[in-house]
Amino acid sequence: MAIRDITLGQYYPGSSWIHKLDPRVKIMATILYIVALFVVQDFIGFAIAAAGLAAVIIVSKVPLSFILRGLKPVFLIISFTLIINMFMIKGEVLVSFWIFEITREGLRTAIFMAIRLILLIIGSSLLTLTTKPISLTDGIEALLSPFKRIGMPAHELAMMMTIALRFIPTLMEETDKIMKAQQARGADFESGNLMSRAKALIPILVPLFISAFRIAQDLAMAMEARCYGGNIKRTRMNGMKLAKRDLAASLLYVAFLAAIVLQRILM
Repeated sequence: MAIRDITLGQYYPGSSWIHKLDPRVKIMATILYIVALFVVQDFIGFAIAAAGLAAVIIVSKVPLSFILRGLKPVFLIISFTLIINMFMIKGEVLVSFWIFEITREGLRTAIFMAIRLILLIIGSSLLTLTTKPISLTDGIEALLSPFKRIGMPAHELAMMMTIALRFIPTLMEETDKIMKAQQARGADFESGNLMSRAKALIPILVPLFISAFRIAQDLAMAMEARCYGGNIKRTRMNGMKLAKRDLAASLLYVAFLAAIVLQRILM
């Protein structure tokens, strides 16, 4: 797996209909889509969820290869989840060897869990791929603003979440640079047993931590130099207003959720 395969937190520039949607609509749609994935319990429901996601990908004009590249870093997690569910769930035995048994229920659960994780990751990544970081911050803050009445720091929470997402690609690029520099000095990260590979990562982790603190300090100094004061009398250059396309997208998404719920009830 290459560092460049990590697409989480990246923004893919574009002018598609999805890119132009209000960030509040996209955030809520993403949250409800994740909830819908856990409501689905059969192949027909997953087919509906996959079809809806495919339609959004086509409209967003984000290359499918770029989106699927983001699955590589979590391939091991998906594989581990698949294996655990396949062997740990009891039921009607399909295959038996040594102390292991693959049951019909375990195989079904494993396949459903793998599909659910893949759709969840792709659906979540579309949010950051089609939304600028500053728009994402404003959208999260707007959705959390009702909780200000009970003392929740909505702006600060939104800013922290967005900065964390935004700097994932930056730290990955920094890690790639450090690894290449260490390899040029003769470091070997591929050969040896697991313990040897873990020890070989130490020359990467130390410079990475130092670089992360340096980036954080530079960001803090830049924000302070611009007299950033959080949510104190803060204005926006571009206000958020729901347009007709946002209403249309919301209606389409309500229809999608209705199809998911209706299919679950009927089946």
